[in-house]
Amino acid sequence: MNFWEKITGSDMTKQMKSFEARVQKLPADYQAAWNQINANLWTHADFTGRNLMPIVDGVLGLFEETAAEGQHVREVLGDDIKGFCSALAGEEGAKSYRDKWREQLNHSIAKKLGKK
Repeated sequence: MNFWEKITGSDMTKQMKSFEARVQKLPADYQAAWNQINANLWTHADFTGRNLMPIVDGVLGLFEETAAEGQHVREVLGDDIKGFCSALAGEEGAKSYRDKWREQLNHSIAKKLGKK
């Protein structure tokens, strides 16, 4: 990835297009789950969203494997897709802006109170 791709985000656009091409090969229930995951997972993104690209790739790999085995998407994810996304992003250490701001606020307050 060169500097220009990083600034414009064209590298991520290419990756997302390749992800979408892979999704189109999945069964319809997996595609519907993918759309829900895509909507819920991006709330955990940093400014660029690059922190989520490995997570998204991993989820798509899981979908491809389980679809090939003939499993239904509910067997893989359960009923709570939003909770799945939160757990996945939290486990991978993806922090949203709200998390970062909370840490900064807590640090500033602790500093003002003389605890750091």
